[in-house]
Amino acid sequence: MTEKLPPEVAEAHWAKTRNLMWVALAIWAFFSFIIHFFVSALNGVTFLGFPLGFYMAAQGSLIVFVLLIFWFAHKQNKIDEEFGVAED
Repeated sequence: MTEKLPPEVAEAHWAKTRNLMWVALAIWAFFSFIIHFFVSALNGVTFLGFPLGFYMAAQGSLIVFVLLIFWFAHKQNKIDEEFGVAED
């Protein structure tokens, strides 16, 4: 779709898409790696009757990943609409 756009508009679209990708990647990395490095420290706090570290490792990260997918799709659709390349 972007091949129909003028080069400067296509570059602006890609710049916004690239920034969104880096933000999503940073959120993914945080909940994939950083949270799990601190599981022992997080276990001192309880959440729904479970140690927080256990909860984040077992369920919390998965919930964040699903929410991240929907958030990413929503934000990307807004970017596509802004540049006139959104799907119907």
